[in-house]
Amino acid sequence: MKKEIIVSLIVALGLVCAGCLVQFGLKRIADKDRFVTVKGLSEREVKADHVSWSMHYSVSGNDLKQLTADCTHFTEYLKDFIVSKGFAKEELQSGSVNFSNNWSSYYSTQRPEYHYTLSTTLVLNTTNVDNLVANQNCLNELLEKGIVVEGGWMDFQYKAFTDLKPEMIAEATKNARVVAQKFADDAACRLGSIRQANQGVFSMENDSDQPWMIKVRVVSTFQYYLK
Repeated sequence: MKKEIIVSLIVALGLVCAGCLVQFGLKRIADKDRFVTVKGLSEREVKADHVSWSMHYSVSGNDLKQLTADCTHFTEYLKDFIVSKGFAKEELQSGSVNFSNNWSSYYSTQRPEYHYTLSTTLVLNTTNVDNLVANQNCLNELLEKGIVVEGGWMDFQYKAFTDLKPEMIAEATKNARVVAQKFADDAACRLGSIRQANQGVFSMENDSDQPWMIKVRVVSTFQYYLK
């Protein structure tokens, strides 16, 4: 009889333990289904550290040999002009020369005055952003002399972005956790560990009035367990 009581107690104890384990397991499964998704924002306004500027020009005439020489001469003239504004000659790069035969492609009854047109591009790539901003209208000086040079769009860039990236990710993560903690407090539960994280995509947008000022932005997405 005593032996049967002991066996019964052991079986009962086992059932209790099994029930606790089942309950604990079900609670863990339920906890895994409880989470909140939040977003963390980080923004910085930085000044561009590099700029690329294309300058387009063309020359027309009837003597192709002389025209080629004139195009080469004007390229050197334009380079010297840009260098006089405080830029290094090594920062300038000449593009390929495009050739047009104006007499073979016109459709009106009146033939164009000039037989040939040569056009090319001079590109300035510099880190001296402040100097370029100060001289962004310098081509007007050539226009006053009757020399037409078309200044293309100035492409301001921020190439030190990789140095800024870890700091911004850390800030976005911190901001996301603040939002998640507020949600957990309002829901009367505890905030757990990160369930899932998505760094998000970094974007850079130039200011419309001052394009050398750039807004760097990232929105990261996180999921936190709720307990």
